[in-house]
Amino acid sequence: MTSELEEDVKQTKTERFATWLMERQEKKEAKETSLEALMKFNIFLSIGTLVAVAGSTVANYVMMAYTWL
Repeated sequence: MTSELEEDVKQTKTERFATWLMERQEKKEAKETSLEALMKFNIFLSIGTLVAVAGSTVANYVMMAYTWL
């Protein structure tokens, strides 16, 4: 009877660990998604600033360089 209880405890710990790992992975994916959105927004603002300061020629050069990457 005590061995059954020990097995239940071990299974419970394993389940908790698995749940923790899945939650951590979901949080990491959500964080990466928000970082990608922030990077895109940053690029948009940077190009907008360059256009405002130097004109549309800079935007053309930036777009050409982006397509070459």
